[in-house]
Amino acid sequence: MRRQLFLLTIVLLAMAAPAEVWAQGCSMCKAVVESGEGSGRIFGGEQSVGKGLNTGILYLMAVPYALLFLLFRKRIVGFFKEFSGAQG
Repeated sequence: MRRQLFLLTIVLLAMAAPAEVWAQGCSMCKAVVESGEGSGRIFGGEQSVGKGLNTGILYLMAVPYALLFLLFRKRIVGFFKEFSGAQG
């Protein structure tokens, strides 16, 4: 019970952190965005740079999860089978 309360407290504190803490980016993304600031808009016009960065970030974020799923799919499927068959 104490462990669950501790984990819940940690999660709540992490969620309460300001956005600047979690909004860290790689140096290349930051350099691209900063180079586009010269025209007065943050993404330099049509926001194509921002759209490209967002797509790239989503792609880079999805690949590790897909690889982990492929490596641990038997455990994941077994967990959900056990979970659905549980009584209570």
